Amino acid sequence: MQSRLPGRRRPRQPSNRGVLKSIVLTFDKGTNVSKQGDEASRAASNSPDLLELEATLGHSFARRELLEQALTHTSQARERDAQNGGDLQAGDNEQLEFLGDAVLGFVSAEELCRRFPNLREGELSKLRAHLVSEKHLVKVSHKLRLGDYLRLGKGEEKSGGRRKTALLVDALEAILAALYLDGGMGAARNLIVGEIMNPELGRIATDGGSLPLTDYKSALQEKLQAIGRAQPVYVLVKEHGPQHKKTFTIEAHLTDVNSRCDPEYVGRAEGSTKKSAEQESARLVLEHLAATAGKDNASDKPDPGTS
Repeated sequence: MQSRLPGRRRPRQPSNRGVLKSIVLTFDKGTNVSKQGDEASRAASNSPDLLELEATLGHSFARRELLEQALTHTSQARERDAQNGGDLQAGDNEQLEFLGDAVLGFVSAEELCRRFPNLREGELSKLRAHLVSEKHLVKVSHKLRLGDYLRLGKGEEKSGGRRKTALLVDALEAILAALYLDGGMGAARNLIVGEIMNPELGRIATDGGSLPLTDYKSALQEKLQAIGRAQPVYVLVKEHGPQHKKTFTIEAHLTDVNSRCDPEYVGRAEGSTKKSAEQESARLVLEHLAATAGKDNASDKPDPGTS
């Protein structure tokens, strides 16, 4: 038993339980507001479509409004707000997506550590990055037919929102949060392990352990660490386009080894999300490093005409 110094108190650490409680209370408040919606919204909550989706998810919601909110894109929420006189009470799935992303990261990391106790941290990170990548999650979203259940505004509907990768992945992560809030971690874990992890891990094992490189940011981080160089700086240069169809421009600045001010190379890329633009800009930096390494190796070779 450790003794404490007299007159000194250990600083009180913030409680994660308190943070989680505040999140749950926030959603309780939001769902109470959504219960006050119009009759059409209440009828939709008991539609066969949602019952079918619940069967697909393997969970019957005690608070169906959480599932409704997880499927509601901000475009429809803003339209409902306008119809209600701009009260900004209609809930969308943005906060649920934020929480679901954290739940997915935790469960996938815990499950990988349990299954592969001998893998090193870098290998586990690559595997998790692939499992939670946009490229993989959109395949899961298509398999679950989430596009059929999305609640979109008129503009988003016309622009093909039900097929957009970003909207489908956001909805999947929001559903994970809804499962967690309604049924606890076990409900979320069942979907993550059963639909997101198991099929893909089985495919990787069947292919002999091959893993497609989708996380260029992690690959670039490891490459720069291995050669003793500073990590890149990602800069959001601009974002343009309407709210339902934004385009983000990201630059990855590779620090010059001889200058702290001017970058050696800038990988500039666009994407429908910040994440996808960052990944593409990191890929460009990796290509630059590979090209310069090839030139350096060529210059290091001795001249055949000299002894």
